[in-house]
Amino acid sequence: MASPVISTKNLTIGYRSKQKEIVIQEKLDLDVIPGELICLIGPNGCGKSTLLHTLSGLIAPLCGQVYINNQNQKTLSLHKRAKQMSFVLTDELNIPLMTVYELVSLGRNPYTGWRGNLQSEDTDIIENSLKQVKLNGFEQRTVVSLSDGEKQRASIAKALAQDTPIILLDEPTAHLDINNRIEILILLARLAHETKKAILLSTHELELALELADNIWLMDNKRMNVGKPDNLINNGLIQEIFHGKSYAFDEDEHRFIIKYNH
Repeated sequence: MASPVISTKNLTIGYRSKQKEIVIQEKLDLDVIPGELICLIGPNGCGKSTLLHTLSGLIAPLCGQVYINNQNQKTLSLHKRAKQMSFVLTDELNIPLMTVYELVSLGRNPYTGWRGNLQSEDTDIIENSLKQVKLNGFEQRTVVSLSDGEKQRASIAKALAQDTPIILLDEPTAHLDINNRIEILILLARLAHETKKAILLSTHELELALELADNIWLMDNKRMNVGKPDNLINNGLIQEIFHGKSYAFDEDEHRFIIKYNH
């Protein structure tokens, strides 16, 4: 097995508020392997976004360590971190007049210096990134003119142009229709396998995650479980966390069953 590009040791995540620590998850020992799609799933409020922000360095750990390619995250400058990891957030892209090409070219900022001059290598990477998400031909379209699915593809192209071994995404299918939710997750699985990048995303698309992910990080308000989708189902962990009076997860069908009677 390849060496992990992210590993955590005894990691505690949460917030510091008025000299008080609010612990969300603790004692996390996690590995992110290149070439895998990892889906982070769990109920609202269990800490999925907090974990992603901690791994990216946007939030400091309360305890423990995060290692990026065997280097302690604390020792990495912002510039060095930007060459190791890209992060696609859920913020909507409504930037007046900016073209798709200009947006994707921002991914080259860690390499172009403060002037941002693009060399032939940079333009090749930008063009290839657009092709990988099937947005070639959209270069001169304004970002605001894109559909929600196309905007998400443009954001992923920007992350690809950043040319990092790790891509993190926080709910990349939020606000998308069913067709685009499926297509975006299929795209991310394909990119992980073809480019050998490690792609870690949070999602509420449980059925799609179980179908497409190489590994699942399953969080609830008490603990984290890591494993192959089938193992988490066979162990009853998916069914334990995702259940209610009017619905249940069917382990044979790998989908939710509605129990509501008319």
